[in-house]
Amino acid sequence: MKKTALVVGGGQTLGAYLCHGLAEDGYRVAVADLNGQNADAIAAEINAKHGEGSAIGVAVDATKEASVVTMTKQVDDAFGRIDLLVYSAGVAKAAKIDSFPLDAWQLSLDVNLTGYFLCAREAAKVMIRENNGGRIIQINSKSGKVGSKHNSGYSAAKFGGVGLTQSLALDLAEHNITVHSLMLGNLLKSPMFQSLIPQYAAKLGVPEAEVEQLYIDKVPLKAGCDYEDVLNVLKFYASDKAAYCTGQSINITGGQVMF
Repeated sequence: MKKTALVVGGGQTLGAYLCHGLAEDGYRVAVADLNGQNADAIAAEINAKHGEGSAIGVAVDATKEASVVTMTKQVDDAFGRIDLLVYSAGVAKAAKIDSFPLDAWQLSLDVNLTGYFLCAREAAKVMIRENNGGRIIQINSKSGKVGSKHNSGYSAAKFGGVGLTQSLALDLAEHNITVHSLMLGNLLKSPMFQSLIPQYAAKLGVPEAEVEQLYIDKVPLKAGCDYEDVLNVLKFYASDKAAYCTGQSINITGGQVMF
């Protein structure tokens, strides 16, 4: 029987790319997103390419417990198993600490950390029941290993994700469920990064057109992080080849972060 991947935040950008990549790798894919129409659209694309029943779209607010429980039941009812959870939902707002709004701080914690906790908890229940092992992989950031100027809410939540990943790995090892965080470098072409360019330009005191190159110059390999870089590492840690690895925070940063 084909394995099932649940990708939370799978309705757009990086998450959608990962959904397509996992489908290419033979997974049935549950595309979950706050925007249910986007989730349905990505699922329809996968079904058109790989055959009906290859994917479903699910609307979910990962910050709300009842919504996550409902999402998990929908996936369980459709596929009867969850072998891989990818938590790709995320949000960021850049502001200096003396003007950082409390609602932006709370939203960052809710989406980047609490949502990860809720989705991992509910997916783990299905994995434990099915007794086939499993994989839980959080899409994290280098900001979860080093502080990020004017990004205190995002960085704090991502640091928390590393601690949660390690704790989940300890809790779930007896069930042969492994857990990892992927620590991404700057996804320069992503809508999230592009939306922050005006704030970064103001922070750095440079024209907006120069922001991307400044970030590239910080990377030893002199390139931003691409979606394909993330997919390649994700597929390895989701595979049996990484069965003896758990609780790791894996850098995909071009050498910008090395611990």
